[in-house]
Amino acid sequence: MNIELSGPDITQAEIDAVTEVLRSGRLSLGPAVPRFEQAVAEYVGAKHAVAVSSGTCGLHLLIRAIEIEPDDEVITTPFSFVASSNCVLFERGRVIFVDIDPGTWNIDPARIEAAVTPRTRAIIAVNVFGQPADMDAINAIAARHKLRVIEDSCESLGARYKGRKSGTLADAGVFGFYPNKQITTGEGGMITTNDDEIARLCISMRNQGRDTGMGWLSHERLGYNYRLSDVASAIGTVQMQRIGEILEKRRRVAQWYHEQLAAEARISFQQIHPDCEISWFVFVIKLADEYSEQDRANLIEKLRARGIGCSNYFAPIHLQTFYRRQFNLREGDFPVCEAVAARTIALPFHNHLTESQVAHVCDTLRSLL
Repeated sequence: MNIELSGPDITQAEIDAVTEVLRSGRLSLGPAVPRFEQAVAEYVGAKHAVAVSSGTCGLHLLIRAIEIEPDDEVITTPFSFVASSNCVLFERGRVIFVDIDPGTWNIDPARIEAAVTPRTRAIIAVNVFGQPADMDAINAIAARHKLRVIEDSCESLGARYKGRKSGTLADAGVFGFYPNKQITTGEGGMITTNDDEIARLCISMRNQGRDTGMGWLSHERLGYNYRLSDVASAIGTVQMQRIGEILEKRRRVAQWYHEQLAAEARISFQQIHPDCEISWFVFVIKLADEYSEQDRANLIEKLRARGIGCSNYFAPIHLQTFYRRQFNLREGDFPVCEAVAARTIALPFHNHLTESQVAHVCDTLRSLL
């Protein structure tokens, strides 16, 4: 049995939508983009949605929109995909890492305030594996110190925090639509915000710095080609029409895993904060403390040899080669993150998994443990 780690949920409706765009001849800067933006904005309850070519591009535009300058400090988590930190470095800001909560695996708000200095300008809160960070606590710290807050919601479309949708919990949020995400456009992302100025700047900067109404060769500010195509937007619009069905499929697969592994004492799960409703992005388990990082590597190798897609998730950002070299970071700097990251494994997780496949993964995992 070969079970992939992840995979998109594409139906004939998405294929038909792409065909319609191809036949229209409007492959970029056409009507499909605003339709997709409206669908996301309405779903999350945001005033503005700005489609971009990736979640990373969305994070970069927000760093520019909130005017992070060289040597400005931005606080964030080391337990994340590297883009949530790299976006600060794109503008020559300084990343200040704060360790994580050992249960939820999100940034620990209790540690943030001690990291604030006169150079701090913003906080990037990452919704790890689809669970929102403790945003009320983070926003309260930001208010006391006059900081901006970016919600890296790339993994959490459909999640809720105290009843509010992910993507609306800070000055702005960013979703990613890579094929392993809840919905996909192949590559793509979406900025969401209620701030008119942030939206205006992001719309301009994604399109080479042109302001609304300007000619093709007129540029108000430094910009980029971070546009999302109409082909990708057509896929996204159909995916948003199916979002309820898609999220329910993912919830069901997660439930099967929990039921199969609930009695397994050698692993644990990410704790879901009582104020949060997770939107399942991946399904990650953590090996017990008795297992080493090498044990984890051996287990992943053996699972893959048996046709079961799996991966370590995440590797600590501060221990990536570039960050070690550039910022003199080392093992032991963020011990909670390192302890979690050394033992986490992402198991196969996508909408097309069957209950029997989940059972096979769990039986194989138990036998190897």
